[in-house]
Amino acid sequence: MFLAADGRIFGLDWQLLSGMTFQIIAILLLFILLSYILYEPVRKILNDRKERVAKEVSDAKKDRIEADQYKAEYEAKLKNIDKEADLILSEARQKALARENEIVADARAEAQRIIAHANQEAELEKKKAKDEVKQQIIEVATLMAGKIVAVSLDEAKQNALVEETLKEMGDDTWLS
Repeated sequence: MFLAADGRIFGLDWQLLSGMTFQIIAILLLFILLSYILYEPVRKILNDRKERVAKEVSDAKKDRIEADQYKAEYEAKLKNIDKEADLILSEARQKALARENEIVADARAEAQRIIAHANQEAELEKKKAKDEVKQQIIEVATLMAGKIVAVSLDEAKQNALVEETLKEMGDDTWLS
């Protein structure tokens, strides 16, 4: 059935079979050579691209995680910003109160100093007034003595007049 009348298989002779075998081997060698020459670089390019894509995906995941962390951090800061503002305002109020107390204390000290100075001035004026009163008393006494001498009163009358004058002026005037 497969043999032809002249003894060839499918009508093929040995020369044709050997030529076909040689061509098949050449094609196979050419395929192996070309696959090594062309397939390896293409496979390398594809693997490099695959690795690069995997790396980019990995980097994107890392960036996403980092972005989520930053987002959470900023949200926490936004929540705490009111607390920080209250804290800053509280500190400012405390500083203002401290400054207010300091100003009030300074004002009180200045007022005490002014009062002390005024008291000293009043005491000096009081002493000056007492000295003037004493001077006036001395002048009056001198005038009185002059009148006494002018009238030439006797000694009893002079003593009575001095005693009367002393009573009018009072003992406190002479003691102070």
